[in-house]
Amino acid sequence: MEKSTSRMGNDTMLGNGVVGILSESSNKWERRVPLTPSHCARLLHSGKGKTGVARIIVQPSTKRIFHDSLYEEVGCEISQDLSECGLILGVKQPKLEMIFPDRAYAFFSHTHKAQKENMPLLDKILDARASLYDYELIVGDHGKRLLAFGKYAGRAGLIDFLHGLGMRYLSLGYSTPFLSLGASYMYSSLAAAKAAVLSVGEEIAAHGLPSGICPLVFVFTGSGNVSLGAQEIFKLLPHTFVDPSRLPELFGKAKDPSQSAQTSKRVFQVYGCVVTSQDMVQLKDPTKEFDKADYYAHPENYSPIFHDKIAPYASVIVNCMYWEKRFPPLLTTKQLQDLMRKGCPLLGISDITCDIGGSLEFVNQTTSIDSPFFRYDPFNDSYHYDMEGTGVICASVDILPTEFAKEASKHFGDILSKFIGSLASTTNITDLPTHLRRACIAHGGAVTPLYEYIPRMRNSDSEKLPETLANCHPNKKKYNILFLINEALDIIEAAGGSFQFVKCQVGQSADAISCSELEVGADDNAVLHQIIDSLMSIANPSENHGCIYKETTRISLKVGKAMERGNRKELDDKETPERF
Repeated sequence: MEKSTSRMGNDTMLGNGVVGILSESSNKWERRVPLTPSHCARLLHSGKGKTGVARIIVQPSTKRIFHDSLYEEVGCEISQDLSECGLILGVKQPKLEMIFPDRAYAFFSHTHKAQKENMPLLDKILDARASLYDYELIVGDHGKRLLAFGKYAGRAGLIDFLHGLGMRYLSLGYSTPFLSLGASYMYSSLAAAKAAVLSVGEEIAAHGLPSGICPLVFVFTGSGNVSLGAQEIFKLLPHTFVDPSRLPELFGKAKDPSQSAQTSKRVFQVYGCVVTSQDMVQLKDPTKEFDKADYYAHPENYSPIFHDKIAPYASVIVNCMYWEKRFPPLLTTKQLQDLMRKGCPLLGISDITCDIGGSLEFVNQTTSIDSPFFRYDPFNDSYHYDMEGTGVICASVDILPTEFAKEASKHFGDILSKFIGSLASTTNITDLPTHLRRACIAHGGAVTPLYEYIPRMRNSDSEKLPETLANCHPNKKKYNILFLINEALDIIEAAGGSFQFVKCQVGQSADAISCSELEVGADDNAVLHQIIDSLMSIANPSENHGCIYKETTRISLKVGKAMERGNRKELDDKETPERF
């Protein structure tokens, strides 16, 4: 096979068929693996001629979900030294000293948006002339991400919150079946955790919940995989889903004196309510009806109503939704303070999206698996780290899937293992399948053509510029495309969509034309249309934004459906020129 012309010297290990698996070092709770022992067995025992893999060397780890001995049993070698490996795999970013020259690496690098905290890692990759493949950028023919952890964040997030709910109720003087439930990581498997939730549900069905905490209403925001994962766990409890419009009726019956005269009355189910954008906002013009496409294109024409129509009836808010700063927040700090003074029953927030300072303004910090909750006291505007006292408990853990490390790793490796042969045996990235070649950020000491915008983003020193382009100086207009790329990627990722770069060309002067072409995908049409509407709004800012670029730069946005015609992709598109 042709050797890459970008290799340094004759000691390159690229394409030698030797795969290394890193010991995860980014977080003490990170127990996931890119390949399980079963995946390694299939790669090794099928023969190098078929799989491209001759050896697998696994760094020893005493915390990995699969023990070293399980890898040894299938033929892997256990060694701290991965210097013989041409391809080195991890889940999260490795230590910088683990970056060797002229090797290929694959992991979640979080570098494709020029994230400042990860630029030393990219610099090390470039200095070592190594190849970097980012799992997040491996996208299939239909624009969907191929490597992700599915619904595991939603599943773990809700189980963890139910665990905390039992402790919080106990501090308020109520004994509930939730108290017997552990955190997700305490169970040996997802099946065992589900069995424990089922047991809680059986207890509720048989003996009920105290009437003083009922109706117990879980409000789920969003309809993507995270929300579906959380709802999957919720449905293991005896439950009824209620339309948002019926929440006042539900509470009216519960508070009816004739219905609640007996303090010993028990309630034998919980309630769920799934809310979408039309339940969160309303048009400022009362003569018009809500239109989702219009909302995503022009959110400035809408006022928030979640705090008035939904939150007053919520016991728990499970936040799983996509949100951008241009949209009204779900719940501001002041709105929460006003609600709690009026006697709102809100007990807690499970912010599975971990959107710090985002749609829930008062969620201002991430939490950890071993300390998943903080308590916000809206009466004193203060934060605490216990279950006692007034206020709302909040969970915002950012690595939830690792709590089900075994199942999450199996799910991940089932897909990744299909790509290992190509990555382990290829020396020239042009020989790789398209979906892998496009996921390569760096090779041979330079960023690859699709990611040439990254150094320019860094050079633009964008973090020192204002948050929006509205206050930028015209002399910096050559960086417009770089800001737009970053904003577009934020929109796509926040919505749970996927993307792949088709081409990226950045002009070298203020007068030069810059263009970037992305293929965008999502799990369902509603999310895809939401993303497209948001991208369209970038090229069609409202007059309220007051951006000075409207008279200095012309943005042409093309939106179309990618179609396969032979070996060639074409766009059936429409062009929408706008001033920006």
